[in-house]
This record gives sequence, C-alpha cells and structure tokens, in this order.
Amino acid sequence: MRKTLRERLAILSDAAKYDASCASSGTVKRDSAATGGLGSTEGAGICHAYAPDGRCISLLKILLTNFCIYDCAYCVNRSSSNVERARFTPEEVVWLTLEFYRRNYIEGLFLSSGIIRSSDHTMEQMVRIARELRLTHNFRGYIHLKTIPEASPHLIEEAGLHADRLSLNIELPTDGGIARLAPEKKPACIRRAMGELRLKIEEAAEPTLQTRRTKRFVPAGQSTQMIVGADGANDATILSTSGRLYSSYGLKRVYYSAFSPIPDSSKALPLIKPPLMREHRLYQADWLYRFYGFDIGEITASQPGGMLDLDLDPKLAWALANRAAFPVDVNRAVREMLLRVPGLGTKTVAAILSARRLRRLRLDDLKRLGVSIRKVQAFIVAEGWTPRRLIDRPDLRTMFAPAPRQLSLL
Repeated sequence: MRKTLRERLAILSDAAKYDASCASSGTVKRDSAATGGLGSTEGAGICHAYAPDGRCISLLKILLTNFCIYDCAYCVNRSSSNVERARFTPEEVVWLTLEFYRRNYIEGLFLSSGIIRSSDHTMEQMVRIARELRLTHNFRGYIHLKTIPEASPHLIEEAGLHADRLSLNIELPTDGGIARLAPEKKPACIRRAMGELRLKIEEAAEPTLQTRRTKRFVPAGQSTQMIVGADGANDATILSTSGRLYSSYGLKRVYYSAFSPIPDSSKALPLIKPPLMREHRLYQADWLYRFYGFDIGEITASQPGGMLDLDLDPKLAWALANRAAFPVDVNRAVREMLLRVPGLGTKTVAAILSARRLRRLRLDDLKRLGVSIRKVQAFIVAEGWTPRRLIDRPDLRTMFAPAPRQLSLL
C-alpha cells in the first residue's frame, strides 16, 4: 500500500536524525498535539541550527529516501536493514519546503539521502530539488545538501551553485575502519571530492577581472561528519584526522556523532553506545585546536590511551597536567597564554586586553567581565591576588571534578 505524504515525512525525518552535520538547538521537547496549545519544538523534520551571528534557524531536515544500495555496517538505512522504507519525489520535497516556509515553520532545508540506483542518479535528484527551489520558485532560504563523494564532479559543482553549504561525510576517522565497516566507500574518493570542492570554493572567492565581484558558490563552505565509537579509534586519532581535514580541505566544521546501536547490527559493532559526554569533549577539544592555539597532540598527551578526560573539559585537564605554566598574570601575559587559562574564553580575553590598558585588573574586575572566579583563581595572578600554593595542591583536581553520584540498582 502506498504511504501517505505524512507517513513518509515521519519515516524520512526520523531517519535523518542520525546526521549530526546539522546541529540541534538542544531544546526540550514540547508538542501541542498531545497537550493543547500552539506549535511544537520537535515537529516532523524540523531541526534547529545556529547561524554565525548566533541566530537559531529552523530547518526542514529530511532524507530524499532511506533506500540504499550500500551496506555500511553502522548505518540504520543499509541495504540489509529491515527498517521501513520510504521515498520522496523531487517535486514533493520542493512542495514541502515551500509550504513549511510559507507557514513560517522553517527558514531553510537540510537534505540528505540514501544511494538509489547510483551515486550520480541520487545526486542529480538532489541537485534538481535545489535548482527548482532557487530558479523556478526564487527560494532565498538556507539550503544545506549532503553530497555524495562518488558522484560526478559536475553534479557536485552544480550543487554548489544553489546550496549555501555542502557536506561530504568522511564517516570514520581511519581508512581501516571504513574498509572494515563500509567497504563500498573509498576514503581516497571522499578526500579527492573534498579537495576539488575546496579548489572551486577558493576559485569562486577570487573577484573576476571583468566585474571585480566574487561568484556565489557554497558561501557557507563545506563540512563533514565522523562517527565516534563505532570502530574503536581513540580520541587522539579522531582529533588528528579532524586536524588534517581542517588544514587540507578548509572545512568550516567537523561534526562528531556518537555511534548509536541499531537494530540487527553487525557483530563488528560495539554492543553499547559511547557516552554522549565523549562527543561533547571532542567538540571542546576541536574548539581548542581551532580558536585557542592548542596543538592536537598536547590536548590528549596527558590522558592514558589517547582518550579525553570525561570528568573535566580538555583545557582544564591540560592546565592541571601542566601546572608549571601557571599562574598567569592577567595584567602582563600575552593573549596566547591567557587563552590557555581555564575559564577564559576568546571574548573574555579580548575584554581583558582592552581593559588592562586603562588600569590594573583585580578579581572583582574579572568577575564583572563574567569570569568564574572559582575556576580561574588557581591559575592567575591579578592585582591584590596571588594563588600562593593553591596551584600546587595535590587535591586541586577535586575542586573541579563533578561530585560523585550514588548509583541506583533499579
């Protein structure tokens, strides 16, 4: 029996939840369908992402289809899976996007898909949707396409003409993991597609000789996603792969998605999912590498087995392992050293550098800047304050570690 549009929307929006390349706002679930009232934060296919200026943007997040000719062990939509299947036509995706937009439910579209028939056939359908929205319906909202590395370069190039962002998923942090769990995917092909896309983005950013204007081509850049905890790679390996991707392909973002056990899964996969805190710590470490001047190696060097500390954020863990670098004088230290102080972010450091031109800063001044004094006091010197022996206390870690919790037998 042919499924209704609503039924297919429920299936294909739920199938899209495994793609972390469109960040969720993390809001609580509220649905007027069950309790009365108006609206829903968890409507079918609607997710929330953040713009660079901090705005929360609602996106229609769906798969074109969850049919797939590939049999990736970690994917719930693999060809051997017994999940319920569904498929949209390109016209239906266009109609849904426009109708959701007209009703002010969304501000854009995030579209991914399983591979049907071939990579080129699937990519052509996705490009057709973006082209119809842009050229036929003059849609000016945000479009994010999850592209297929094995597709023809001219299809990926055309996708870049219509989409704001393109994603090419690397899937797993090591080539060995991909060969074992997704043998039909070729890491070299994925990296080649990333490299070609980077060259086209850089070429479009150069102003032309005739018009002195740049071309519009993937203005929000490209991103990728790695699954964490499926192949046994440690955090040091994951972050090293991220570092190479950022430096080699100019990615805007690497997303980390904690592996989630799926029905009828392969014996090669772990039976339990990794803690979500591990995913969170990877994002924090990623931030240290991109914006705080840390090297990948030093972030994980102090932890056994190349794993991040789940109890402490990576910057605090590094500071406790490198106490000789502290305390730091907030009135004299250079920006690079201030950024390594736990509790000081990039905006706060900029405010400190600006404020100390006018006066010597005290702890009260830092508090007015929004600094957590409890977190920084062991690592800084300020006017009227020195930590004395606080930084050398053997139990300093216990001041920051979460309180122990009583386990329940039920």
